[in-house]
Amino acid sequence: MRGRRLRRAFYARDPRVVAPELLGKVLVHDGRAARIVEVEAYCGADDPGSHAYRGETPRTAVMFGPAGHLYVYFTYGMHWCANAVCGPDGEAGAVLLRAAAPLEGLEAMRAARPAARRDLDLCSGPAKLCQAFGLDRAHDGADLVRADRGVTIVDDGTPPPARPGVSTRIGLSAGAEHPWRWYVPGDPNVSRHRSGTRRRPDPSNGAPRG
Repeated sequence: MRGRRLRRAFYARDPRVVAPELLGKVLVHDGRAARIVEVEAYCGADDPGSHAYRGETPRTAVMFGPAGHLYVYFTYGMHWCANAVCGPDGEAGAVLLRAAAPLEGLEAMRAARPAARRDLDLCSGPAKLCQAFGLDRAHDGADLVRADRGVTIVDDGTPPPARPGVSTRIGLSAGAEHPWRWYVPGDPNVSRHRSGTRRRPDPSNGAPRG
Protein backbone atom coordinates (compact mmCIF):
# COMPACT_ATOMS: atom_id res chain seq x y z
CA MET A 1 0.00 0.00 0.00
CA ARG A 2 1.52 3.30 -1.08
CA GLY A 3 1.27 6.22 1.27
CA ARG A 4 3.14 8.23 3.86
CA ARG A 5 3.23 6.91 7.40
CA LEU A 6 1.65 9.26 9.89
CA ARG A 7 4.25 10.99 12.04
CA ARG A 8 4.43 10.99 15.83
CA ALA A 9 3.27 14.60 15.92
CA PHE A 10 0.01 13.62 14.22
CA TYR A 11 -0.90 11.34 17.14
CA ALA A 12 0.52 13.57 19.89
CA ARG A 13 -2.66 15.64 20.12
CA ASP A 14 -6.02 15.46 21.84
CA PRO A 15 -7.81 12.25 20.75
CA ARG A 16 -10.89 14.33 19.86
CA VAL A 17 -8.76 16.20 17.32
CA VAL A 18 -6.98 13.13 15.97
CA ALA A 19 -10.09 10.95 15.61
CA PRO A 20 -11.91 12.75 12.77
CA GLU A 21 -8.60 13.30 10.98
CA LEU A 22 -8.00 9.53 10.94
CA LEU A 23 -11.03 9.11 8.69
CA GLY A 24 -9.74 8.34 5.20
CA LYS A 25 -6.34 7.16 6.42
CA VAL A 26 -5.31 3.58 5.66
CA LEU A 27 -4.56 0.84 8.18
CA VAL A 28 -1.91 -1.56 6.86
CA HIS A 29 -0.74 -4.93 8.18
CA ASP A 30 0.72 -8.07 6.67
CA GLY A 31 -0.33 -7.37 3.08
CA ARG A 32 -3.77 -6.16 4.12
CA ALA A 33 -5.03 -2.58 3.84
CA ALA A 34 -8.32 -0.84 4.63
CA ARG A 35 -9.49 2.77 4.71
CA ILE A 36 -10.63 3.92 8.16
CA VAL A 37 -14.28 5.01 8.04
CA GLU A 38 -15.35 5.05 11.72
CA VAL A 39 -13.56 5.99 14.95
CA GLU A 40 -14.21 6.89 18.59
CA ALA A 41 -12.11 9.09 20.89
CA TYR A 42 -11.31 8.16 24.52
CA CYS A 43 -9.78 10.69 26.91
CA GLY A 44 -8.27 8.84 29.86
CA ALA A 45 -8.66 10.44 33.28
CA ASP A 46 -11.34 12.83 31.99
CA ASP A 47 -13.44 10.09 30.44
CA PRO A 48 -15.39 7.50 32.48
CA GLY A 49 -15.82 5.49 29.26
CA SER A 50 -12.07 4.92 29.00
CA HIS A 51 -10.08 1.98 30.37
CA ALA A 52 -7.61 4.57 31.72
CA TYR A 53 -10.18 6.52 33.74
CA ARG A 54 -9.01 5.08 37.08
CA GLY A 55 -5.32 5.40 36.34
CA GLU A 56 -2.49 3.38 34.87
CA THR A 57 -2.49 -0.42 35.15
CA PRO A 58 -0.35 -3.08 33.45
CA ARG A 59 -3.19 -3.48 30.94
CA THR A 60 -3.47 0.21 30.08
CA ALA A 61 0.20 1.25 30.31
CA VAL A 62 0.51 1.63 26.53
CA MET A 63 -2.18 4.34 26.55
CA PHE A 64 -0.07 6.57 28.77
CA GLY A 65 2.47 7.13 26.01
CA PRO A 66 4.28 7.72 23.87
CA ALA A 67 1.75 8.59 21.18
CA GLY A 68 1.62 6.64 17.93
CA HIS A 69 1.56 3.18 19.44
CA LEU A 70 -1.20 0.59 19.19
CA TYR A 71 -3.27 -0.29 22.25
CA VAL A 72 -4.90 -3.69 21.74
CA TYR A 73 -7.24 -5.14 24.34
CA PHE A 74 -9.36 -8.25 24.80
CA THR A 75 -13.10 -7.86 25.35
CA TYR A 76 -16.05 -10.10 26.20
CA GLY A 77 -13.64 -13.02 26.51
CA MET A 78 -13.50 -13.51 22.77
CA HIS A 79 -12.54 -10.41 20.75
CA TRP A 80 -9.65 -7.99 20.25
CA CYS A 81 -10.00 -4.26 19.60
CA ALA A 82 -7.29 -1.84 18.41
CA ASN A 83 -6.69 1.82 19.30
CA ALA A 84 -4.18 4.42 18.17
CA VAL A 85 -2.60 6.01 21.27
CA CYS A 86 -2.85 9.81 21.25
CA GLY A 87 -1.92 12.84 23.34
CA PRO A 88 1.20 13.81 25.30
CA ASP A 89 3.20 11.27 27.33
CA GLY A 90 1.60 10.54 30.67
CA GLU A 91 -1.90 11.60 29.63
CA ALA A 92 -3.75 8.51 28.48
CA GLY A 93 -5.72 8.94 25.28
CA ALA A 94 -6.66 6.76 22.37
CA VAL A 95 -8.78 6.49 19.25
CA LEU A 96 -10.68 3.24 18.75
CA LEU A 97 -10.56 2.02 15.14
CA ARG A 98 -14.22 1.05 14.75
CA ALA A 99 -14.56 0.21 11.06
CA ALA A 100 -12.70 0.29 7.75
CA ALA A 101 -13.28 -0.28 4.04
CA PRO A 102 -11.11 -3.14 2.68
CA LEU A 103 -8.67 -2.17 -0.08
CA GLU A 104 -5.99 -4.87 -0.35
CA GLY A 105 -5.42 -8.38 0.93
CA LEU A 106 -9.10 -9.30 0.81
CA GLU A 107 -8.38 -13.00 0.41
CA ALA A 108 -6.44 -12.98 3.69
CA MET A 109 -9.25 -11.02 5.36
CA ARG A 110 -11.86 -13.51 4.13
CA ALA A 111 -9.79 -16.40 5.43
CA ALA A 112 -9.49 -14.69 8.81
CA ARG A 113 -13.23 -13.96 8.91
CA PRO A 114 -15.01 -16.98 7.41
CA ALA A 115 -18.29 -15.91 9.02
CA ALA A 116 -18.40 -12.73 6.90
CA ARG A 117 -20.94 -13.28 4.15
CA ARG A 118 -19.97 -10.13 2.25
CA ASP A 119 -16.83 -8.06 1.94
CA LEU A 120 -18.79 -5.24 3.60
CA ASP A 121 -18.83 -7.39 6.74
CA LEU A 122 -15.06 -7.90 6.91
CA CYS A 123 -14.15 -4.76 8.90
CA SER A 124 -17.52 -3.25 9.86
CA GLY A 125 -16.88 -3.21 13.62
CA PRO A 126 -13.84 -2.94 15.91
CA ALA A 127 -13.56 -6.66 16.66
CA LYS A 128 -14.25 -7.59 13.05
CA LEU A 129 -11.48 -5.23 11.97
CA CYS A 130 -8.97 -6.89 14.30
CA GLN A 131 -9.99 -10.35 13.12
CA ALA A 132 -9.66 -9.37 9.47
CA PHE A 133 -6.21 -7.86 10.06
CA GLY A 134 -4.94 -10.59 12.40
CA LEU A 135 -4.36 -8.12 15.25
CA ASP A 136 -4.18 -9.50 18.79
CA ARG A 137 -2.21 -9.26 22.03
CA ALA A 138 1.06 -9.69 20.13
CA HIS A 139 0.48 -6.26 18.57
CA ASP A 140 -0.24 -4.39 21.80
CA GLY A 141 2.35 -1.62 22.03
CA ALA A 142 3.40 -1.82 18.37
CA ASP A 143 4.82 1.48 17.10
CA LEU A 144 2.62 2.64 14.21
CA VAL A 145 5.11 5.35 13.22
CA ARG A 146 7.87 2.79 12.62
CA ALA A 147 5.59 0.05 11.26
CA ASP A 148 6.65 -2.10 14.20
CA ARG A 149 5.40 -5.69 13.88
CA GLY A 150 4.25 -4.82 10.38
CA VAL A 151 1.34 -2.59 11.38
CA THR A 152 1.01 1.10 10.53
CA ILE A 153 -1.40 3.79 9.35
CA VAL A 154 -0.63 5.73 6.18
CA ASP A 155 -1.93 8.79 4.37
CA ASP A 156 -2.45 8.07 0.67
CA GLY A 157 -3.74 11.55 -0.07
CA THR A 158 -7.42 10.88 0.62
CA PRO A 159 -8.72 13.69 2.86
CA PRO A 160 -11.15 13.13 5.69
CA PRO A 161 -14.74 14.15 4.94
CA ALA A 162 -15.37 17.88 5.21
CA ARG A 163 -18.48 17.12 7.26
CA PRO A 164 -18.04 13.77 9.01
CA GLY A 165 -20.93 12.11 10.73
CA VAL A 166 -20.90 12.65 14.50
CA SER A 167 -22.67 10.80 17.30
CA THR A 168 -22.29 9.62 20.85
CA ARG A 169 -20.17 6.53 21.32
CA ILE A 170 -21.57 3.04 21.04
CA GLY A 171 -22.29 0.62 23.87
CA LEU A 172 -21.20 2.68 26.87
CA SER A 173 -22.93 2.96 30.22
CA ALA A 174 -20.54 5.69 31.50
CA GLY A 175 -19.50 8.67 29.42
CA ALA A 176 -22.21 7.84 26.90
CA GLU A 177 -23.25 11.47 26.54
CA HIS A 178 -20.09 12.60 24.76
CA PRO A 179 -20.39 13.01 20.96
CA TRP A 180 -16.97 11.51 20.30
CA ARG A 181 -17.74 9.08 17.49
CA TRP A 182 -17.01 10.15 13.91
CA TYR A 183 -17.68 8.31 10.66
CA VAL A 184 -17.75 8.73 6.89
CA PRO A 185 -21.39 9.49 6.02
CA GLY A 186 -22.97 6.97 3.69
CA ASP A 187 -20.04 4.57 3.70
CA PRO A 188 -21.44 1.01 3.67
CA ASN A 189 -18.57 -0.29 5.81
CA VAL A 190 -19.56 1.78 8.86
CA SER A 191 -20.75 -0.51 11.67
CA ARG A 192 -24.46 -1.22 11.48
CA HIS A 193 -25.37 -0.33 15.04
CA ARG A 194 -27.68 2.24 16.55
CA SER A 195 -25.47 5.01 17.87
CA GLY A 196 -25.90 6.70 21.19
CA THR A 197 -27.68 3.82 22.93
CA ARG A 198 -26.86 2.40 26.31
CA ARG A 199 -27.77 -1.18 25.53
CA ARG A 200 -25.12 -3.90 25.55
CA PRO A 201 -23.48 -3.99 22.12
CA ASP A 202 -23.02 -6.89 19.78
CA PRO A 203 -19.57 -8.00 21.03
CA SER A 204 -18.16 -8.31 17.52
CA ASN A 205 -19.51 -4.96 16.42
CA GLY A 206 -19.62 -2.53 19.31
CA ALA A 207 -16.82 -3.36 21.76
CA PRO A 208 -16.03 0.01 23.37
CA ARG A 209 -13.58 1.72 25.69
CA GLY A 210 -10.29 2.60 24.07
